[in-house]
Amino acid sequence: MRLRSAVTAVLGAALLCAAMPASASAASGQFRYDYVTVEGYEATGFLNNPPSDKCLNLQGVGEENPQPGHSPKNRTDSWATVYAEPNCKGDSFRLRPFTGGASERLKVRSVLFD
Repeated sequence: MRLRSAVTAVLGAALLCAAMPASASAASGQFRYDYVTVEGYEATGFLNNPPSDKCLNLQGVGEENPQPGHSPKNRTDSWATVYAEPNCKGDSFRLRPFTGGASERLKVRSVLFD
């Protein structure tokens, strides 16, 4: 009788584990970039704990703003690839985890984390 209860408990636990969804992968930390608003003000955008393997169009530098963002700083624990165009298109540049950064010359509109 004890063996049957133990087997039932183990099978139940295995079914529960199989039914649980896998956790989403995300970069831990913050990604920052600077930009000039449509009104002409300096601003800083940031992404906290961004999702991995998903192209992210950066807020404030989309189609409504003719000027791209610049000076990206990757303070996450993942590699970040920044792109000159929305939807992760155009020229790209990789920023290393934790300390990756670039000057005002690097223009960005989207980013992808590994």
